[in-house]
Amino acid sequence: MAINQYRKNAEKYLVDDLESASLPSTPLSNTLKTLEANDKAVSQMLLKFLMRKQLSALLAYSRKECSFNDYLKLAKTEQDTRRLTAIKEAQLEAEQQAIIQKKMRLAAEARRKEAEERQRAYDRDPKNIARAKQQALRDKYDLSFFIERDCFPRLMQILRKVDKGTRLSEKEVVWLNLEGKEYFTDELRRAYHCIEARFYATEFKKKKDPWLAVNASSHFRKCHEAHTADQLLNTLKVNHLKNLKLKSAIYTTHGGVKRDLKNSNEALLLGEKAHKLTKKDFRPCTLLGAVNMETGCYDLGQAWYAKAIERGFSEKAMDYELKTIYRRSTKPDKASLRKHLLEIDPHRYRWAK
Repeated sequence: MAINQYRKNAEKYLVDDLESASLPSTPLSNTLKTLEANDKAVSQMLLKFLMRKQLSALLAYSRKECSFNDYLKLAKTEQDTRRLTAIKEAQLEAEQQAIIQKKMRLAAEARRKEAEERQRAYDRDPKNIARAKQQALRDKYDLSFFIERDCFPRLMQILRKVDKGTRLSEKEVVWLNLEGKEYFTDELRRAYHCIEARFYATEFKKKKDPWLAVNASSHFRKCHEAHTADQLLNTLKVNHLKNLKLKSAIYTTHGGVKRDLKNSNEALLLGEKAHKLTKKDFRPCTLLGAVNMETGCYDLGQAWYAKAIERGFSEKAMDYELKTIYRRSTKPDKASLRKHLLEIDPHRYRWAK
């Protein structure tokens, strides 16, 4: 029998509100199928099923105790009752679910408030406040990794001083560069140089000593404030100075600033001026070596570095500078510099591979 026939039978006998009436091979649909056939009586097993399910009208009609018209009246009353009961049960279920949901919301809200109160108590604890401040400082200066117990107090004291803009003592700077060098992160180093730069710049304004401007500019470069260093050095009247070493230092420092600002021509000019003044000083030579290497004049750059080494610059420091230049180069410049270095010494410059 087609599925839609089961549905038609269920509607005819007013039991379409019962899902099993419209499904094949269920006791209820089999009862309707037997009644429609009119060729055999409804089995005792199906009659017991109707009795158990309290389908009184269908039970009476199956026993031939009433006409079909009388059955329809009785069945309609039963169906209306079932539907009304179903509505009431659905409403009751919805109310019960609403009560459950409300209890769950209240419990969740209570847990949230309890957690918030615990957090507030935790946050108010002086020990936790101190611990949070320590962690914030460590995060700020990229020091979230493990710190040795013996180093921790000294390092935290340094961080607090730096964060307040207070200068570090000479011992603290030495410690950071030697024993505590693994904790001298880029962020901490930059903050340290910013403090030093502003200190020397302030001192220069007070005392007008050009060496203070040189020191300030050197620190400004290291905290990525080359523009500030350039403005400061531009205030110096170098031509009026008689101290050749001082003039050379100013030219060299200013040349480094111009290098940072990607003004290679001025950097080279200043480096050459410095070299003419102090031919035995390696610093102008390293400046000229670096700028020439950065602009692709490799042979000239190597020649200047060779002069620097003759004047006291170390090969280790030179290799470090070359690594820095290589790392900051564009992809095409890297390829060109790599080729040049590997042709000179493939073992020494194997890092360029």
